[in-house]
Amino acid sequence: MQFGLINELSTPRPFTAEGQKAVYEHAIEQAVVAEEAGFSSCWCVEHHFLEEYSHSSCPDMFLMAVARATRTIRLGFGIATCVPAIHSPIRWAEKAAFLDVLSGGRVEFGTGRSSTWNELGGFGARIDDTKKSWDEYVRVIPRMWTEERVSFQGSFFAMPERMVLPKPMQKPHPPMWVAITAPGTEVDAAERGLGALILSITDVERNIPRFKAYRDRIRSCEPVGAFVNDQIAVVNWLFCHRDGQYARARGEELVRSFSYTAAQTVEISEAYPSSNYSALGLLGSLRADPSAPDDQKQLASGLCFGDPAQLIDVIQRWEAAGADQLIFLMQSREILPQKELLDSIRLFGREVLPRFASQRSAASGGGQ
Repeated sequence: MQFGLINELSTPRPFTAEGQKAVYEHAIEQAVVAEEAGFSSCWCVEHHFLEEYSHSSCPDMFLMAVARATRTIRLGFGIATCVPAIHSPIRWAEKAAFLDVLSGGRVEFGTGRSSTWNELGGFGARIDDTKKSWDEYVRVIPRMWTEERVSFQGSFFAMPERMVLPKPMQKPHPPMWVAITAPGTEVDAAERGLGALILSITDVERNIPRFKAYRDRIRSCEPVGAFVNDQIAVVNWLFCHRDGQYARARGEELVRSFSYTAAQTVEISEAYPSSNYSALGLLGSLRADPSAPDDQKQLASGLCFGDPAQLIDVIQRWEAAGADQLIFLMQSREILPQKELLDSIRLFGREVLPRFASQRSAASGGGQ
C-alpha cells in the first residue's frame, strides 16, 4: 500500500490575490512535508469556474512548483481533462513530458473527461461526445511520447505529421490513469490497460465488486500505451490525530465544507439531466447512507479520520479489498489550520505509514 495527497486548492471567500497565494503556498508546503513523511505521490486536479470548491485551473504549473520544492515524490495529473474544447492532446503530451524531464521522471498522468456540467458548458463542450474524445486522447498521447513523428486523424482530433517535443524522461512513457466516478468506468480503464483512480470512496466493502471487475478485465486488456498500469488508487480523506474523537469531529467539518462547495458541481446536471453524467462521485459517497435524514447521516466507514490505530484498521480493510494506493484530500476552504494539517501528515508518517511500508519491504524481499 502506498499513500499520496491530492489537491483541490479549495479557496475561501473573500477572493484576494494574497489569499489565493497563501492557499497555493500551503499546498506546496504540505507536499514537502508529505515527502519527508514517506508519502509516494502528490496529485493535483483540474477544475474551472468552481468558486471556493477548487481554484486549480493550471495543475501543470502547481505540479512544477512542487517538483522544484521536492526530490522524490511522484507528480500526478488528477486529472488532465481530455476534452477538445478545453485542451488539445498535443498540449497535454507536451506539458506532461516537460514536467517529467524537469522533475527527473516523476510524472503520473491521470486522464478523464470532466464530471461537471458548469465547466463543460463554460467551454462550450459537447457533453455527449466527451467519452468518445477521451478515448481518442488516451490512444494518441502515448504515441506522441514514444514515436518520433506522429500524424492522426480521428473524429474529434486531427494533426498532420509532427514531432511532439519534448519527449518524457520515463521510458517508454509516464504511467497513465483514468478518473473513475460512474459505475462501469473501471472496466473502461481496465480494457485500455490504464490505472484506476477511484473517486467514489463510500464504505470499503461496497467497492470490492468494482475492484474485482477491474482486475478480471485488465488481465486480457489491449493497452493503449506501451505497458499496462495495473493499479487501483482510491481518493480518500485524511485527518490523523492522537485524539480519535477530535479527528472525527474535524473530519465532519471537512466533509460539510466540501459538500457545501461541491453542490455547485451537480446543480446544473439536475436542470439538464443526461445519462452521460449520472454519478455524483465524491459528493455522493462521503456518507454511509446518503438517503438518511441529515441528522442521522454517518460518515462512510472507509474515510481516514481518526487516531493512528483507527487509521491502520481502516487502511488494512482497503488493502484487503484490493486497493494499491490511497490518495488523500486533506483540506477544504482552509478550515484546518496549516499547523494541524502538517501535524496530521507527520503523525501519519510516524505511526501509520511505516506499518504498510514494512509490509511492502517484506513482500518484495520474499519475491527475490
